[in-house]
Amino acid sequence: MGRIITIGSRGSALALEQTRQVAARLKKLFPELSFRVEKIQTTGDNILNVALAKIGDKGLFTKEIEKALLDRQIDIAVHSMKDLPTKLPEGLAIGAILKREDAGDVLISRHGKQLEEFEPGARIGTSSLRRTAQINAFRSDLEIVSIRGNVQTRLRKLEEGKVDAIILAWAGVARLGLAERVTQRLSFAVCLPAVGQGALGVEVREDDTDMLEKLKLIDHADTRAAVLAERSMLRCLEGGCQIPIGAFARVWDGDLVLEGLVASLDGKKIARAIDALPLDMPDQLGRRLAEKLLSLGAKEILQKLREGGGAGV
Repeated sequence: MGRIITIGSRGSALALEQTRQVAARLKKLFPELSFRVEKIQTTGDNILNVALAKIGDKGLFTKEIEKALLDRQIDIAVHSMKDLPTKLPEGLAIGAILKREDAGDVLISRHGKQLEEFEPGARIGTSSLRRTAQINAFRSDLEIVSIRGNVQTRLRKLEEGKVDAIILAWAGVARLGLAERVTQRLSFAVCLPAVGQGALGVEVREDDTDMLEKLKLIDHADTRAAVLAERSMLRCLEGGCQIPIGAFARVWDGDLVLEGLVASLDGKKIARAIDALPLDMPDQLGRRLAEKLLSLGAKEILQKLREGGGAGV
């Protein structure tokens, strides 16, 4: 009889669907394995009436899952890479990063209007300071409304008329089979994604050599390099939910190209840059771009945000 693999996951419909996709990939490669899912409630799931920036961002959606992994209550954990802190607990590793879904953001509006078409004062719902800053830069005449909750909760708030539109990650919308709800796919020029957005990661104990070997077969090398570069940049900037930071890396003609930005919450100050290095140098690329951003004004932006106790939301 094959090994029974217990997978830790958040309990939302999206998290469970992402976990199902990972289990299906592994089952196809290792039909002798069986899988069971352990739903784990995280701090971020429990606190829905407070903006993420006000409750800190160190493992809000991962800490309890990682504890279960270290305590050997589960064998692996499936995360959205954008939720995973850049520093992992000792003894844990990212065993696989799956091929990335489109990393961009999308607008879903009640009456089919695109971002350019809204009247001044229209209410745009998002819980992300990164999105808030970039939308403010693009349309400073719109009202940004902070909303929390899973995809279905946010869609319900939209339908109830609490906001005129919401902004979500394309990957989550697509994985839930809701692509037809999308009004507009936002370009990276308007809204650069969160670090790791669109990519799924599988976390595992470093001493589980058998599982580490298995996970190598679902790891996507180009996506891993891209996400590691983005995470390296974020780590150097010491950013997280409290800081409006965007990044996207891609493989282009054999090189790794990374674009990143740091913005003030009102969108009036933005440091944005792009850089490239060979594919096998993601960490160096992230650090180099972070230094470039700091020299272009990110240092001052970050300093003011931190002096204000976060980004002020």
